[in-house]
Amino acid sequence: MSDFDLILYDLDGTIWDSIPTIMQCFKHAYIEVLGSCNRSDEDFKSYIGKPLPETFAMHDDKTAQALLDSYLSVNKVLLESDAVPLFDGVMEELEKIKKLGIPQGYVTSKRKVSAGTTLRLKGLEDFFDVRICKEDTASHKPNPEPLIHAAKLCGIEDMKRIIYIGDAVVDALCAKNAGTCFALVEWSTMDKDAVMAAAPSGSRIISRFTDVL
Repeated sequence: MSDFDLILYDLDGTIWDSIPTIMQCFKHAYIEVLGSCNRSDEDFKSYIGKPLPETFAMHDDKTAQALLDSYLSVNKVLLESDAVPLFDGVMEELEKIKKLGIPQGYVTSKRKVSAGTTLRLKGLEDFFDVRICKEDTASHKPNPEPLIHAAKLCGIEDMKRIIYIGDAVVDALCAKNAGTCFALVEWSTMDKDAVMAAAPSGSRIISRFTDVL
């Protein structure tokens, strides 16, 4: 790990397998508010990694807020029931990296309360030296601000000393825009060719979480 002074992770689709839950919540919101859902899975997936309001921004303000409220309501229930599993090897690798003294953190567009619920239930709270959620920056992925803010909190000036590990195009673009290195997790359900096409040169693919080190 001599190439890097900080490892940063996305959460959804990278640390834990929340994409099915997210899709369930999107569809629930549309059916509850509008009576049906005619948006495709690929459409919804293109918004994963961005702040939730962007998913519903195509609607008028009242409808968008109703959809957001419905999503958050069912999502809260699912998260608190521990419906989101970790990917294989996550706990072991985070613990190993922590013991080696290598700083690590997460950068997500999730709200603190949503991220915190799963972190607490999975026992991951003590592994991270820096934590960036939606509330921590004015701009969000693919804007570089979240990664830049994480670097500042850790006192890192050379962004190339940071690697961001994620599963989506917005993660790759955020890394590219911030000037960090990037790694795609092979278990991503996104279009991997599209992610790598958006990624900075020299990006790599991690086939198992235990390959992080």
